[in-house]
Amino acid sequence: MVNDLIQKIKKKTAKVGVVGLGYVGLPFALEAAQAGYEVVGVERNPERVRKINQGRNYIDDIRETDLAREVSSGRLRAQVDFSGVEELDVVVIAVPTPLDKNLVPDLQYVKFVTQELAGHLRPGQLVSLESTTYPGTTEEVMQPILESSGLKADKDFFLAHSPERVDPGNKRWQTKNTAKVVGGVGPNSLEAALAFYGSVLDSVVPVSSAKAAELVKVFENTFRAVNIALVNEMALLCDRMGLNVWEVLDAAFTKPFGIMPFYPGPGVGGHCIPLDPHYLEWKAREYNFRTRFIALAGEVNRAMPEFVREKAWRILNEQGLAPSRSKILVLGLAYKKDISDWRESPAIEVIKLLRRDGAEVLYHDPYIPVFQAEGLDLKSAPLEDELLRAVDLVIIATAHTNVDYHRVVQLAPRVLDTRNVTKNLHEHEGKVVLL
Repeated sequence: MVNDLIQKIKKKTAKVGVVGLGYVGLPFALEAAQAGYEVVGVERNPERVRKINQGRNYIDDIRETDLAREVSSGRLRAQVDFSGVEELDVVVIAVPTPLDKNLVPDLQYVKFVTQELAGHLRPGQLVSLESTTYPGTTEEVMQPILESSGLKADKDFFLAHSPERVDPGNKRWQTKNTAKVVGGVGPNSLEAALAFYGSVLDSVVPVSSAKAAELVKVFENTFRAVNIALVNEMALLCDRMGLNVWEVLDAAFTKPFGIMPFYPGPGVGGHCIPLDPHYLEWKAREYNFRTRFIALAGEVNRAMPEFVREKAWRILNEQGLAPSRSKILVLGLAYKKDISDWRESPAIEVIKLLRRDGAEVLYHDPYIPVFQAEGLDLKSAPLEDELLRAVDLVIIATAHTNVDYHRVVQLAPRVLDTRNVTKNLHEHEGKVVLL
């Protein structure tokens, strides 16, 4: 049976489904269509489905012309339900895997999709989970649900985990040319998954099991979370010591070996670094193991918005201003530069903290014209000269490259730069405070 599927993959006659058409699913669906497959996207958001079927893009990292071409060719379409999924040969799952308020994994979307697939599952299909999760999810959660259909994994159907490695806004490393880790629940599943991903992407990296593939992903993001926490903690120490943390780090990173650049900021954002390490932390408890680095890194990184707030009040206090009489402009709402993704953005928490203290807080972000979430209902304020002169403080939370920071620093009374984007504006020394 696995040979039949591999033959379909080689001939590009296999039909592919992608469940979840967000930052991970839509770019992959487009790559599969460009590779020659007929692709059906399943997305519960009807507005997204409508846009895709019209060839309109809503994801930063893909070009609308590419999307429109594949849609018009008939190789890519979207639907809101699971009808006809039994006709697919490969189903890739790329749905959210959030944490609840207690940092406990919430697999409701994975479970829902798996239950829906179980009702359509037929012999010879490959199901691959790309959503980031704790080691064991594919085998312990998905496999029993799928096998409730009466079919057996690695015998009647094939099941794999291949974690996404999407870095929004990265122009060099994208879905196509980023090595894809693949693990199966058995040898047939691994063989089928390697054949499929290898026919779409530039390179694949096999590992011994789905569980190993799941751990690869959470380790990658834990590595980043821990190192970001280290430099954030260094920023807190340098603040007390009266040293410039950016100067210290820039000098340290000139060493050609034994070190890797990471930089501090107002916190960590996105759907990976703030969340994924806690999946591993939660799973480790099952083995009576405490992941101390993960817990400490999360604690340090989550505290950074509070530090930004504290530093803002210090600056305003020098001007004789109380929080309730201050007007603050936050530059950047996205969690990283030059994208519109605001998920888990520390800028949101900074705004909420400042507003809680009574300050009037505005934001400007060229990529996010309106923000209605997290208990906030805001519109991006035009970055006009009058506004820059009128506020008491500008906080640079995201270093978008299409903002004229020279003008910002020239016109604003004071600037708190959490990203070191003003480092070359020496003529304005004294007006700018670095994180």
